[in-house]
Amino acid sequence: MTADIVDILHQGNHSLVVSNGTVSVFDGRGVSDLYRILNEDPSLLDGADIADKVVGKGAAALMILGKANSVYADIISTPALKLFETSAVKVSYAEEVPNIIYRNGDGICPVESLCIGCTTPEECLPLITRFINSIKP
Repeated sequence: MTADIVDILHQGNHSLVVSNGTVSVFDGRGVSDLYRILNEDPSLLDGADIADKVVGKGAAALMILGKANSVYADIISTPALKLFETSAVKVSYAEEVPNIIYRNGDGICPVESLCIGCTTPEECLPLITRFINSIKP
């Protein structure tokens, strides 16, 4: 992975940068952008290099299912790293944390919590789908 997309992530204060022939930037919260890409334009993730600010187990599952080539995370959870170990995705990161904490500081991120008992990305997907559908307006 090139440092370029990490620079784009930080300089643009984006939440997600995907490089796969072209560079795409995203500013959504949580796993929403990754989920949408996987469902609407999966070729964007296939073989892509990804830079993300925060990667929990749910995001890791979506990246693996999307067949990403490599991932850089500013912060990554231990459960996400364990899930990546079962894949071919190359991972680098700045900081490992036991779990991703919900943005208001009140416990573990809901998606991380939902996926905690899953052993494969495929097991995570229906749980993430239910979560995304529950928060849609």
